[in-house]
Amino acid sequence: MSHPFSARRVLLCATMLTAALGLGTARAAEPIKIGVIGEEAAVAGASITRAAQMAADEINAAGGVDGRKIEIFAYDDHSSAADAVRAFQRAVNQDKVNAVIVSYISEVVLAVEPWAARLHMPTITPGAASNDISKHVHDDYANYKYMFHGWLTSAFIAQAICDASHDNLVEKLHMKTAVVMSEDAAWTTPLDVRYLECLPKAGLQVLDHIRFNPDTTDFTPIFNAIEAKHPDVIITGISHVGVQPTVQWHDQQVPIPMAGQSSQATTSTFWKDTNGATEGVITASAASAGVALSPTTISFSEAYEKKFGAFPAYDGYTSYDEVHYITEAIKRAGSTDPDKLVDALEQTDYLGTVGRTQFYGKDDEFTHAMKYGKGFVTGVDIQWQNGKQVCIWPADKCQGKLTFPPFVKLPPQAATQ
Repeated sequence: MSHPFSARRVLLCATMLTAALGLGTARAAEPIKIGVIGEEAAVAGASITRAAQMAADEINAAGGVDGRKIEIFAYDDHSSAADAVRAFQRAVNQDKVNAVIVSYISEVVLAVEPWAARLHMPTITPGAASNDISKHVHDDYANYKYMFHGWLTSAFIAQAICDASHDNLVEKLHMKTAVVMSEDAAWTTPLDVRYLECLPKAGLQVLDHIRFNPDTTDFTPIFNAIEAKHPDVIITGISHVGVQPTVQWHDQQVPIPMAGQSSQATTSTFWKDTNGATEGVITASAASAGVALSPTTISFSEAYEKKFGAFPAYDGYTSYDEVHYITEAIKRAGSTDPDKLVDALEQTDYLGTVGRTQFYGKDDEFTHAMKYGKGFVTGVDIQWQNGKQVCIWPADKCQGKLTFPPFVKLPPQAATQ
């Protein structure tokens, strides 16, 4: 005959075991939380949170990560570094996220980066370009290893633009001179340094280098000064602004083509935003609708356009990719532990919408920056033509032909194709 106490003890143990098993199941089913900090009112910034949510929805529809759903916590930083820091602190301390995707503005990311180090939070930017982001990781890896640069550095953006300028403007249109016109911002300081090095090597003599305040509202004197130099092309570095200089370039009938980087011009709403003044403008971007940089480029851009009525900006492509390779890294690590996740992210080899993403190692100059060059991400050049973005570079991916509005005067020896 069994002792009553023993029976009760067996029942208690069984109950505790059941509860423990239930708790384990609950923990296993806890969602993977990703904080996404963007600039909802900005032409480029709104793509970040939208694309991240699309990626999460796709992953969840396919069963999540080992049964765990992806949950996006979206925050609007209003293009403010202070607001971004507060959002980052809330994401980590209150919402208990496992990783953060943050901003296309370098000043915002540079303000968040020390907090990623302090709070040991794996953090990736989908669009900020300043070289200093990855330089901090290189110079103090032990503290800053949690920061990853999920878009090309300013130096690589400039190099890509120089490469495209050589192929399109020098070789095809026989251009010989340029003026660099950039906004005064953290990301354009290293951009312009590389411009001044690589444009002459590409075949474009730099006649002047103009940096303007991003709060500039009247670009007439700037364009007058540029016209006085008689360059063949204006090479831009603009992101915080975009609409105003583009509209004034058109309305003033500046006879010099604009190329380079105009981040706001990478979104398909820019034609409407400028009332068509962007006709003929050339800009670098991460990808282009209709151009298969990978098997997912076109399907993602078309799904985004169907959902939001416009194609994504450059940082929408990268934000979408980042959610995918963050979750792949978590699966490889078998954990959301920050240090294990950093180790796994360092091993990223992901073929996404913008091409093959890998990161430079801790002994490289651009630690945790996206690798640039053949076989990796180079970006594309697009030109606005009749309300559409036409991909014009690189030649192995893009078949678009250059064309310009009537007021633009090309060198006498040039001929559009």
